[in-house]
Amino acid sequence: MGELRTATERVVGAAVEFTGAGRTDAGVHAWGQVVSGRLPADTDLDRLARSINRMCGPEIVVRRAHWVDDEFSARFSATQRSYRYDVWDAPAPHPLRASTTWFVPRTQTDGAGLDVDAMNVAAADLVGEHDFSSFCRRPDPPPGGAAPSLVRRVLAARWSDVDVDDADEVGRLVRFEVAATSFCHQMVRSMVGTLVDVGRGRIDSASVPQVLAARDRAVAGPVAPPTGLVLWSIDYSGSRWDAG
Repeated sequence: MGELRTATERVVGAAVEFTGAGRTDAGVHAWGQVVSGRLPADTDLDRLARSINRMCGPEIVVRRAHWVDDEFSARFSATQRSYRYDVWDAPAPHPLRASTTWFVPRTQTDGAGLDVDAMNVAAADLVGEHDFSSFCRRPDPPPGGAAPSLVRRVLAARWSDVDVDDADEVGRLVRFEVAATSFCHQMVRSMVGTLVDVGRGRIDSASVPQVLAARDRAVAGPVAPPTGLVLWSIDYSGSRWDAG
């Protein structure tokens, strides 16, 4: 965000404050991040996008830029966010996918790879409105206040095999797609780590309701590394789930 702000200010010649639709940890990628902010009224948005892409690309690029109503907020107007997480399930790492996937090695005892069916049985129990304390890094409460709620509404959660040219008889790309009205810190990565342990046979696929009920981070599986995670899209249609 700092790089984007600095580049924008150089082009428009004025101070700019941006609001992002979602936060990502170091090492996490974003394809559909949305930011909003106030720009001078005479800003040429096409020129701004081209200039930012020259200065910041290819790591940071503006895919589209357009004017919105004054009331719009990239963060607070969002009604749904979706993430993807890619896992390379194989005996050996994939050198071309190392920066965008989590390599989960197969061994002699689990040569068949991840059990995606079991992972989907477990993922189904994450859908709905739950307290996700077992899957989130608990935030510090504000001075003199109560800890923020970790209740979230998950709208969809599913694993699938991805048809890619570089998969072979011993390796495959497995993808987790999850959508929710909002997420708490490390929620998706904790879900992935737990569900991958289900796929490895380390956790029972029927145990997710008990993990949720425990409201204890130590009960769930490990936090998956950031490299496989992508903030995929933000939706602004309909109403926020917590709208009065």
